[in-house]
Amino acid sequence: MHVLFGILFYAAFLLLVVGLFVKIKQYAQTPAPLKIPTTPAPVTKLGVVWRMITEVVLFNSLWKSNKWIWIFGWLFHLALLLAFFRHLRYVVPSDWFIYPLINNWLVLTAGKYGGWIMLFGLTGLFGRRLLVDRVRYISSPSDFAMLLLIMSIAVTGVLVSFVFKDASAVIQLKAFVIGLITVNWQPVPDNGLIITHLSLVLTLMVIFPVSKLLHAPGVFFSPSRNQVDNPREQRHVAPWARKLESGN
Repeated sequence: MHVLFGILFYAAFLLLVVGLFVKIKQYAQTPAPLKIPTTPAPVTKLGVVWRMITEVVLFNSLWKSNKWIWIFGWLFHLALLLAFFRHLRYVVPSDWFIYPLINNWLVLTAGKYGGWIMLFGLTGLFGRRLLVDRVRYISSPSDFAMLLLIMSIAVTGVLVSFVFKDASAVIQLKAFVIGLITVNWQPVPDNGLIITHLSLVLTLMVIFPVSKLLHAPGVFFSPSRNQVDNPREQRHVAPWARKLESGN
């Protein structure tokens, strides 16, 4: 079993990294022939940086658009961040200097209860797609499938943390993950719930580069957000158009 999961994790990680690299490269090379920032927009590069920070951290445009969707969406992404820091203890060796920073009561507790926050946010987002007519009309089966997949990951994580606690399996899980990183494979935990959780995470890693979850890196390449609003002061010429003008 540990050999199978080891191979699957290596393959999923490779697909995730290569897929993200290809998509980010595609985003970066896509021409932006028009100056189309969503107004009111910043007129300086520093203003654009601040706008991107508020978009990524606070979901500023969503806050202005719809407050209750903002609540569910922001709480879900906050819970993702908390879960990320909690799970770092599985990939960081115990003798590293940063280990005490991620393996303390505050981080572990926040990450532990972050699972409930994540489920709350996901339930709201799922209900939005199901109950709001205009949103349901434009929702595809993959939209519901992605939400159900992430909800399943959150549910299994909460069950491991609060219901079916198994300290020895958690220790085995860390040994297994560290073994993958150091290419010193260890047995996978003998726990059906953890196996299910890992399988769902593997599925998410594989489909992430071809799903709508790519809005995570894609927001940085959105011309409506990352452009300076200075069309009168400076003519906007896309790189490919500049080459045509120069005769190359």
